[in-house]
Amino acid sequence: MKAIDLRKLSDAELSEQIKELKDELFKLRFQAAVNQLENPMRISAVKKDIARVMTVQRDRALHGAEV
Repeated sequence: MKAIDLRKLSDAELSEQIKELKDELFKLRFQAAVNQLENPMRISAVKKDIARVMTVQRDRALHGAEV
């Protein structure tokens, strides 16, 4: 997901997005542990998505919603 798309979401939607991404990351790590992971690059992609969402949240906390 791109940062431009994330900026259009509300704070509640961003929190829900982080929750879903962290749940997906947990499942991917579990699959990796039992050698059932099909695409190992998905783990890093999900980590980057989590970071993007958290960056947008932090930006809003510092500068407000108008940014």
